[in-house]
Amino acid sequence: MEAGWFFGIGTIAATLLGPIFAVQVQKFLERRGETRNEKMWVFRNLMATRGVTLAPEHVRALNMIDLAFNGGKSNQRKKTENDVLDAWKEYLAHLNTPYNEVNFERWAEKKQELFVGLLGSMATDLDLRYDRVLLRDGAYMPKGYADLENDQYLLRKLTIKVLSGEQPVSMKITDFPVNEDLLVSQQKLQEALTRTLSDQGQLNVRVQRSAGTDKRENGAAQS
Repeated sequence: MEAGWFFGIGTIAATLLGPIFAVQVQKFLERRGETRNEKMWVFRNLMATRGVTLAPEHVRALNMIDLAFNGGKSNQRKKTENDVLDAWKEYLAHLNTPYNEVNFERWAEKKQELFVGLLGSMATDLDLRYDRVLLRDGAYMPKGYADLENDQYLLRKLTIKVLSGEQPVSMKITDFPVNEDLLVSQQKLQEALTRTLSDQGQLNVRVQRSAGTDKRENGAAQS
């Protein structure tokens, strides 16, 4: 009797709670799928642009790390997600570290090392198999892109130095277009003026009578 009663209660409970449980499981799987899709979007974009770190897609993906690896809607982060966020904080701190021409090479090496560590922690969280050698050396970057990034860095630093007054703008003039005939005429004119003003030359003065003066003189003579 008691066994039958418990079996009946269990059947009723399964009938009532079964659909609710199934819906909850479905929602859980959907949330989990959305979280993974967000993580994969970040990881794919960082992998695709790891050779051109100044690309807008690369910067956008970096700024999405805090959201995608924050444990989803439950905000209950796994250890692997915490590892990703810790790697991102360290990488971000390095990106905000000032550098100059002297320490730029070392700064760039450290940047590459931390970025590879960040990608590695993401791959671990997503259960993907990527070794550090592939993450570091597997990117293709055309030489033109590398030259462009380097030129932009040098131009930016030089512009800041000029605008801040640290480095003056060079105004050295190497050549002017010259008209040889005009130059010779100017030299002759200068020599003639020098001789005249120093009493070593003669200044020719020509006096020309005007027509009005002749008429006045003729009128005076007739009267």
